Amino acid sequence: MPQQPVSQQPTSQQPVNLEDVGMSRALRKVVVFSSGGPFLEGYVLGIIGVALVHMGPDLGINEHWSGLLGAAALVGVFVGAIAGGWVTDLIGRRKMFVIDLILIGVLSLLCMVVSTPGQLFVLRLAIGVVIGADYPIATSMIAEFTPRKYRAMAMGAIAAVWYLGANVAYVVGYLFDNVTRGWTWMLGSSVIPCVIILIGRWSVPESPRWLYSKGRTEEAAEVVRGLYGQDVELGLQPEPIRTKFSKVFSRPYLWRVLFVGVIWLCQAIPMFAMYTYGPQISNAFRLGEGRNALLGEMVVGTFFLIGTIPAMFLAESLGRRKLVIGSSRDDGGTGRAGCDPGTQHPGDPDLLRAVRPVLRRAGQPAVAVPQ
Repeated sequence: MPQQPVSQQPTSQQPVNLEDVGMSRALRKVVVFSSGGPFLEGYVLGIIGVALVHMGPDLGINEHWSGLLGAAALVGVFVGAIAGGWVTDLIGRRKMFVIDLILIGVLSLLCMVVSTPGQLFVLRLAIGVVIGADYPIATSMIAEFTPRKYRAMAMGAIAAVWYLGANVAYVVGYLFDNVTRGWTWMLGSSVIPCVIILIGRWSVPESPRWLYSKGRTEEAAEVVRGLYGQDVELGLQPEPIRTKFSKVFSRPYLWRVLFVGVIWLCQAIPMFAMYTYGPQISNAFRLGEGRNALLGEMVVGTFFLIGTIPAMFLAESLGRRKLVIGSSRDDGGTGRAGCDPGTQHPGDPDLLRAVRPVLRRAGQPAVAVPQ
């Protein structure tokens, strides 16, 4: 009986685009340790709120210095985020990935030996700058490594770990609450998560997309093969497109940047106040003192953390724009006044009235507010 011909099997699979691969153990590691920067920011802003209650007698801190010390890290975060993004694009994600953690650890240890409010202010400002620089590093690494299907959830993890970091800070504050000069240990404790995150980040490779943008295509391909396998490719254009940073501030990107920036500003300022001065606010309103105030802050932080979980899934199914605008509208009177460009409210605060035109302009057409 004649033998039937056997169909020829392909010798190699068709290359898979990086955007279409599944989540692997290596990718989870990138997401987890990239989120370490936001974790540290939540920790640093949370721990200073606890330490401020205790350091007054030792350093002679009055209301003036209390305000400066509380705001120092946040001011530094704004500066560091702007400068850090530029430096990260210049020298690479991985170098900054490691350098900033080393600096945070060193600065945290120096906070333990300060003797004047001025010294602590300078150190807290410097810590804020370094932590702010980690924001563009973390978001770039997660966005550039994570496949499209999991990107929204991975980016949402940044918000979740921020609240987790703040809650961990309150736990540490609770443990050192009755310790003599416990505030020094609170401020120095930031070095512990720094070391843990640094160990995890050490083996994370450079972003293949950054390598590709610098014309180092062979190195980019090698990183992709090492992480995802031989049959995965970046799927980018043959030649990287050169652009300038100034393009971000031209149409159509300018209004999109302002839109996202205003949303973040409306969130960052009240959250900063709540976490930096939370224990003092609880004391002033007689909601709890000492350890009881910290327990109350942990409960509030836990609710914030829980709230990020459904958003990670809704960002993929509902869409980023609808979720951002919808959640801002439901934020109560302030959120509705500030984030609903189509409505005027006679009692709006001046800041929110001022940003309304930005939100309205930003909504045309890329981020249009749904009717």
